[in-house]
Amino acid sequence: MLKKIPVGFILLLGLIYVGFGDQFLPPSIGQYSFQARRSLDGMMISMFPEWRPKTSPYDRTQDAIQKAEQNGKSK
Repeated sequence: MLKKIPVGFILLLGLIYVGFGDQFLPPSIGQYSFQARRSLDGMMISMFPEWRPKTSPYDRTQDAIQKAEQNGKSK
């Protein structure tokens, strides 16, 4: 009879290895944990393009400052 593979346990060990392996494992093995984490970070960052707002959030504030400065100078 085949035994059930503990998928959840294997995933948990994988997450611990990638997340914290370079801190508690010997340097020869820990470096691979660091490289895996860096590769996964790069992959996740590249999945989401750089977000730029459609409007400048500071335009309204800058306009208000300029109007206030102009009103102050004209008085």
